[in-house]
Formats: sequence, C-alpha cells, structure tokens
Amino acid sequence: MSASPVTVTSYNMHKGMSALNRKVQLDRMAEALKNLNSDVLFLQEVQGQHTGRHHKFSEFPDKPHYDVLGEHLDFHRSYGKNAVFPERHHGNAILSHLPIDTRHNLNISVNKMEQRGVLHCEVLPEGWETPLVCLCAHLNLREPDRAKQYQAIFEYVSRHISRDSPLIIAGDFNDWRQKSARTLGSALDLEEVFVDERGKRPKTFPARMPLLSLDRVYTRNLDILDAQIHNSTHWQKLSDHLPLSVKVKPKLP
Repeated sequence: MSASPVTVTSYNMHKGMSALNRKVQLDRMAEALKNLNSDVLFLQEVQGQHTGRHHKFSEFPDKPHYDVLGEHLDFHRSYGKNAVFPERHHGNAILSHLPIDTRHNLNISVNKMEQRGVLHCEVLPEGWETPLVCLCAHLNLREPDRAKQYQAIFEYVSRHISRDSPLIIAGDFNDWRQKSARTLGSALDLEEVFVDERGKRPKTFPARMPLLSLDRVYTRNLDILDAQIHNSTHWQKLSDHLPLSVKVKPKLP
C-alpha cells in the first residue's frame, strides 16, 4: 500500500478571539478549519477549561476550546497546558481525524511571564511504515529567551526522536528577527518549508495587515507536495495570525 499524503495546518488561534479581543470567534474558526480539510492541526493559544464563575464574554463555551473544535470537526485531540491563570489556562493542541498518541508536553518556559511548551504527539497515516512525529510549539517574544528554547527543543529531539522518523515541528516561533532557521533548523537538519519551497518566509502577523513572519513549519524525512498560507479576507478577520498548511508524504530512501 502506498503512503497517503497528509496535510498539516499550523494556526495560532488567539484563544478563540478576534485580533483586538473584541469578539469571540471560536465557532467561525472551527468552520474555517473544517473547510481546510487538513488531516492534522497544530494549534497554539488554545484555551482550556474555564475555571472562573464569570467570563467577560458570555458566549464563550464552558468546555475547553480543543473539545469544541474536536467535536465540530469530529477529530481526536490532545492538549498541552502551558500558561496557567486564576480563572483559565491555555496551551498547545494537536487535533486529527487519525488516532493520536500523546507522548509528552515539554515545558520550555524560561520565565514566569511567558509560560511556553512543545506538545509531542504521533499519528500513523494510512500506508505509512512509521508514525509521523508532530511537535507543536509556541516560543517567547524575546530573542534571548528563544535561544534557550531552541536549545531545549534541540536536546529533546536529539534524545527522544529517531533521526529516521518523519518529523514536523510547527507553530508560533515569534521569530520576528528570523534567527530560528540559523539555529534550530540547521542544528537538527530540518527543512524550513516555506523558505525551501518558495524562497521566502510568509508574513503571518498581524493577520489584517501582515508585517512579520512569526509562524514556522519545519520538516525532516518528508517530501513537500504543497505549501500554502491562508491569507484570504475571511482568515484576516479571525485570529491575529494567519494559518500555514503543508502537504507531505514520507521521503523515499
């Protein structure tokens, strides 16, 4: 059986809110993500269970946002809690129509102000000999912090992920100075998808008028069949980030 291609989408969903935090967008985001027909979603800033008695926005669902999305798409889901506040928490999530094997939620926080993590899950697409390793990441705003986080990710991947495994690391790298390709990517022999396939990094933030390239998709041992930035007017009115999608299949030996 030949290996089926897999489409992966990375998206910072801004806790289900519009760019300026004026409107709950969760249902619209769910429908927009469903229309992409992706196999695996790498999501950042996903709100978990709300723990307070009252919420600023009454239309927010009581259940975790990854469950709302998972039910809407009929997807399996895995959630890694990172940032914890008195009435709420949020983190990264991986959703897929394929069964998900959750391996680890790596804490890469370097200070109390920004609690960050990398969620490690694996899925086995139809016809693939080995699982696709999925690392969903969200890094800090400051370059010195990110340098420490690159090192933590490098050490984790080097110790826990086989050099032969098909691997995707995707998420919000907050890499406005565009240094991650020269550190994490080169250290782990990763391909930065949009640079390698299109010759430039797509601008993904802020969504309504993108100026900065903050979001990244890295691969190893995979062939890239297609790569898209979803920058239509519809996506510009949802989160403050634009999503990236990549279609992949295992690289032939």
